[in-house]
Amino acid sequence: MMNLILLLLLQVDIEEKMQNAPDKGYEIGVVIGTYLPFVVLVVIAYFMFNRFKNRKDLD
Repeated sequence: MMNLILLLLLQVDIEEKMQNAPDKGYEIGVVIGTYLPFVVLVVIAYFMFNRFKNRKDLD
């Protein structure tokens, strides 16, 4: 419950940042900074899934 409230308060408006961006470099940085954490989490989840799926001690 507390996490949901915190997430709603900290939600970042990307479109507003893009409109107020001083140049293209800032826009690219905002896009990378927005999507990179999700990509990293997906890669970690995929690695863990494959590692646990291929465990030898469960056979």
